[in-house]
Amino acid sequence: MSVALLKTLNKLFPKVVHPFNLQAEGKMTYAQWQFENGEKTVACFAPDFSPKDIFAGKTVLDMGCGASGKSLYYLSIGAEKVVGVDMVEHYKAEAEDFARKLGLSDRFTFILGDALHLPLEDNVFDVVVMNDFMEHIYDPEGALKEALRVLKPGGRIFVNFPPYFHPTGAHMSDVIGIPWVHMFFREKTLIAAYKDLVRGLPDEKERLALRFGVDERGRERITYINKMTLRRFRKILKSLHLRVVWYREIPLRKYFILFAKIPGIKEMFVKMCACVIEKPAV
Repeated sequence: MSVALLKTLNKLFPKVVHPFNLQAEGKMTYAQWQFENGEKTVACFAPDFSPKDIFAGKTVLDMGCGASGKSLYYLSIGAEKVVGVDMVEHYKAEAEDFARKLGLSDRFTFILGDALHLPLEDNVFDVVVMNDFMEHIYDPEGALKEALRVLKPGGRIFVNFPPYFHPTGAHMSDVIGIPWVHMFFREKTLIAAYKDLVRGLPDEKERLALRFGVDERGRERITYINKMTLRRFRKILKSLHLRVVWYREIPLRKYFILFAKIPGIKEMFVKMCACVIEKPAV
């Protein structure tokens, strides 16, 4: 009954424009969508850091690059070289094909693998980007440590992510438009409803493989996210003794500014957490 209720309520909310749906409908590939929205991936750092401030003349590592459209956007605005890393196998071919079409293959490399175990030397990048990555990685502390390892002294990590209690924090908005749905329904219900709603789509198998996995007890879980909250992220920054040179919690809307500051409920009204971490110079 809970699944039926969720699906009924879902009909009351308009569908969100989502890259997975655009690609399934043949309107735009995921890489193209990322490229066209590349500026938005770092918009939360404005006005203190413009895209050109961040990327011009820099060697960049893009952790959790997806199909690498955003990586290629960074190249298009002046980055010297960009390496993208992601674990999703089919993104590699899409990314490399799109790089060829844009004439950027000579300055772009896609690494298919784990961001915690990069086949890269120490101290090679000026910038590491973690855009919409921190809420997905299974070991966020390990990812930050690995980013620092490959970062040059004085280099910076740009992190931004939507906290778990964000209205679409469940990361199912490609088919579920109910805001804060993960606060009203159990995980089991979310999984069952999502499966029903993507059934028959041309990329059904890819969406399910991306979203769900099985835990050590054999239970199906939402493994695409790690339920990263603002509180947990701040604890990680503190525990790793990182040098945070810039930090911001951006409210959903201007009229939610007050709610985004109240302990206990603020997590629901912050749309993006953004910070800049600097590796100390030797």
